[in-house]
Amino acid sequence: MKLISWNVNGIRAIAKKDFSASVKALNPDILCLQETKADPDNVAEIASGFNGYHCYAFLGEQKGYSGTAILSKTEPLQVTTGGDHALLQAEGRIQCADFGTFFLVNAYVPNSGNGLKRLEHRKEWDAAFLEYLQSLKEEKPLILCGDLNVAHRPIDLKNDKSNYNKTAGYTQDEIDGMDRLLGMGMVDTFRRQYPDKEAYSYWSYRFNARQKNIGWRIDYFLVSEDLADRVEDAAIYAEYEGSDHCPIGIQLGL
Repeated sequence: MKLISWNVNGIRAIAKKDFSASVKALNPDILCLQETKADPDNVAEIASGFNGYHCYAFLGEQKGYSGTAILSKTEPLQVTTGGDHALLQAEGRIQCADFGTFFLVNAYVPNSGNGLKRLEHRKEWDAAFLEYLQSLKEEKPLILCGDLNVAHRPIDLKNDKSNYNKTAGYTQDEIDGMDRLLGMGMVDTFRRQYPDKEAYSYWSYRFNARQKNIGWRIDYFLVSEDLADRVEDAAIYAEYEGSDHCPIGIQLGL
């Protein structure tokens, strides 16, 4: 089973940039999208061009902001949107698909903002999210994917020293949040396979960052320890463009 995650930074915008060809080339069994910025009907219309996928889209209270979507060749038993916590519901950032033998959570974690103005919100969100994930993991194996908006270690961003505790995505509070996710028994699939590889999934649109490969690894597939040995491959597909993020993926054996 091939799973792909991609922050598309606007599904209507990326649809004009060979998105359909990219999806067909990647050929995922399950495709998780973040930052769709579109109503479910818009997402479904674009997804209908891929053929063979069940489409589930979630947009929060604010039109054109945030949003997630899951496209799957296999119909999940159920798709929910982040439990009962109001903080996790408001911005359309979480979907959970029940595939019987495991839960798949598609997440677009809040950015702490310019000047770290949303850092306190992010910390509250992280705490609620952790509690939610723990409740799922107690029930069955868990896969978490998406834009988690944190570079976990210095190897995960180009300029670690100049960004530490100054830039959203690389503060100690956010790093601690990732530590807690891993501490609850989740495995960073890419880092497990490539412990010393410098690879990024996000590049700013400014300063020709992508051309210079001045990037961040903030998109992840985390799996519970009972699934880790089933991950046959973990990849970052930096050659795919259309967004300021590239797709990432795992191959999950049966």
